[in-house]
Amino acid sequence: MTAKAANGQQVETVPSVCPHDCTSTCALEVERIDANTIGRVRGSQRNYYTAGVICEKVSRYAQRVHHPDRLTQPMRRVGPKGSGQFEPISWNDALDVVAEQFTRKAQQHGTETVWPYYYAGTMGLVQRDGINRLRHAMKYSRWFSTICVALSDGGWIAGTGAKRGVDMAEAGQHADLIVIWGGNPVNTQVNVMTHAMAAKKRGARLVVVDPYRTGTAERADLHVAPRPGTDGALAVAMMHVLFAEGFADWDYLRRYTDAPDELAAHVAQRPPQWAEAITGVPAQTIIEFARLYGQAKAPYIRCHHGFSRSRNGAVNMHAVSCLPAVSGAWQRKGGGALYGQTGLYPLNRNLIEGNELIDKSIRELDQSRLGPILVGEADALNGGPPVTAMLVQNTNPAVVCPELHKVHQGLLREDLFLCVHEQFMTETAAFADIVLPATMFLEHDDFYTASGHTVFQVARKVIEPPGECRENHYVICELAKRLGAEHPGFEMSAWQIMDETLKRSGMWDAQTNLERGGQDCALPFEQAHYLDGFAWPDRKFRFKPDWPGMGERGSQMPVLPDHFNVIDQATTEQPYRLVTAPARTFLNSTFTETPGSVQRERRPTALIHPQDCVALGLSDGDRVVLGNARGEIVAHAKAQDGQQPGVVILEGIWPNRAFEGGVGVNSLTSAEPGFPNGGAVFHDTSIWLRKMQA
Repeated sequence: MTAKAANGQQVETVPSVCPHDCTSTCALEVERIDANTIGRVRGSQRNYYTAGVICEKVSRYAQRVHHPDRLTQPMRRVGPKGSGQFEPISWNDALDVVAEQFTRKAQQHGTETVWPYYYAGTMGLVQRDGINRLRHAMKYSRWFSTICVALSDGGWIAGTGAKRGVDMAEAGQHADLIVIWGGNPVNTQVNVMTHAMAAKKRGARLVVVDPYRTGTAERADLHVAPRPGTDGALAVAMMHVLFAEGFADWDYLRRYTDAPDELAAHVAQRPPQWAEAITGVPAQTIIEFARLYGQAKAPYIRCHHGFSRSRNGAVNMHAVSCLPAVSGAWQRKGGGALYGQTGLYPLNRNLIEGNELIDKSIRELDQSRLGPILVGEADALNGGPPVTAMLVQNTNPAVVCPELHKVHQGLLREDLFLCVHEQFMTETAAFADIVLPATMFLEHDDFYTASGHTVFQVARKVIEPPGECRENHYVICELAKRLGAEHPGFEMSAWQIMDETLKRSGMWDAQTNLERGGQDCALPFEQAHYLDGFAWPDRKFRFKPDWPGMGERGSQMPVLPDHFNVIDQATTEQPYRLVTAPARTFLNSTFTETPGSVQRERRPTALIHPQDCVALGLSDGDRVVLGNARGEIVAHAKAQDGQQPGVVILEGIWPNRAFEGGVGVNSLTSAEPGFPNGGAVFHDTSIWLRKMQA
């Protein structure tokens, strides 16, 4: 489609897909002004879930694509590590250096000393996950992905057996109660709000469960604000009310669940008063919430990731997922729950990731434990040699990883060779020996699953990249040639991998998918609502998960839904609990360089209960020190009601340079793994707090 801009210039509108948020995976329409330039970005109507609506940060994506600070040529470090002092180098020379260093380090310590490191700066499957093909072909250390979904996936699948549920759009049309639990979609998933507010306009009630009054909570009929890490207790007390007041659907329970009588007896010992002592939520509020849920004909819970980012996060997620099984809400149109839909897509990932080459004798390293790994902690190294060589793509661990002091200490090691493939000179790139300039999503081909909806989408390159920027796939294939790695995927273009992968998976080919605007993989009503049974051999929802079968620490977890008291408790020395919540116009450390985002967010701000501000003698704008045994940071105080006393919120993963001392909020968070088998615990942090004297 073409149109004329105000200046008379011809503007073409072309389709694309947002790579930044797996739960939304928005369908986009992008103004292409010429082969190198974009204009506005809008949501597309071709996808039922996007429905023309996208977040403000992506709508102004031209600010990122055409940012003057983008990296556009390869560089080699010439100053001290971390100094950010580099000189230009050719692509061939840069890749030769990387391959030579990887080979040398492997000769010294064995192949496990090399650890390709990546994450979700793009959710595109070829550009994000192709690094694993190189890993497996070369027998480099394997990858244990824990930053985002390890705890939440485990908690949801513990009950249902599969990562899928009822579509949010269906709930928008038919639910009479929507519960948004543990997320702030006003900031992070605007499309959830599109469908939630459509339901509200029909007369549905909206409940938000979150430790503080978010933009989402402000739109709710009821905001329930538990202490961080206590959502399991809240859900269990709700189940107490559902059973005690006759809202439990015993016919459904007998047919579809594993241990309804044991659960009923168990929660009978955990009334709202018990939960009040743990969560801080008044017992009467818990009763009101449970009655709203029990009386609804088609109640729907949209489970988000936030309340799982705690040592007990999997137990919390499982407890919440039990509610529609107790009420029988799964049976009704618009009723049930959703955490994620990525279990829908029948993808054969071998061409992308080289999974047939996996050698399980090679150690697996936990991405969240980068700090302990780089400083040589034996348990984190999992019985192998030190990590002495890394390739980093799609992530900025010098900002986003827990225990940042250890991360920075490790990145400064002289024996560590670090290559970073990036779009900007991030904090991680500044530590690198070689920096390679990367494309953005509009500058390469890729395809995308969605977690919040059911459509699999293909996207073509929209514009040419600036300077010498190259896609991730190019870097992986060029290194494979130099290292002698063999796999068919190294000989194919990104588009060829996409097309062949889809054919092997029994899905539409890439061109058909592109032309039709995506392939909808939605299940029929009975399957989507688990009315043909849950995804276990006995087809029963599990109130009693096999936690020991899910991880080595599973035997320590409660047999039935409960409050699992392993969180970082507030103490006399550290009396406050910190939640590092997402900002509206940042996405982890992405968009922190965009002028519009920085202007809106202004500066790191600690949201503190007014009662605590009085006790500490704080006024809005005062500098306040947040700290614990791991470190301390300085932010500006702001009094905010809607959270419990003792709870502190700091929105956004700000660049380290935004804080005095040059180290960010994750210097306070722990790299300790969650139960049963790991997972990052970003919202499970106790701190002390004091006013900083002028």
